Amino acid sequence: MTRLHSSFNPIAENSPKVLILGTMPGALSLKEQQYYAHPQNMFWKILFRLFEKTYSVDYQERIDLLVSHHIALWDVLQHCEREGSLDSNITNEIPNDFTAFFGKHIDIKHVIFNGQPAQKFFKKYVGFQNSHFYHLLPSTSPAHATKNFETKLQEWKLILNLV
Repeated sequence: MTRLHSSFNPIAENSPKVLILGTMPGALSLKEQQYYAHPQNMFWKILFRLFEKTYSVDYQERIDLLVSHHIALWDVLQHCEREGSLDSNITNEIPNDFTAFFGKHIDIKHVIFNGQPAQKFFKKYVGFQNSHFYHLLPSTSPAHATKNFETKLQEWKLILNLV
């Protein structure tokens, strides 16, 4: 098993109202030290399209897109063991500290799960609180190809009503 030592710090500036949660960065994201670094992951393409911005591979521009729309980004897990990048291979997981995070970011009212594994681990380790609204959206990962880009984009449009 590969020990994944640590997820990234959250992107949470400018009084975020929405938190998007992944499960744990994949191997390429860890190597690049960037959320959703795999070029086949649709996350950034979907967000740029939703907000009608020109798609960029520049990581700072990606972060700026989130911040300008009051969106925070983080992962449910702080540590885990996993061979490869599939969430289904995760073992020995340790969650991030959401009590402290939500205590610091009190304007967040909506939590969006980028796929079922993120929701599953959040439910297991954190639980759903009445202080937040929770939304499950289709994973943007290339491993989840049951829905095409346009279908995922339509479902992700929910975020436009939350920011």
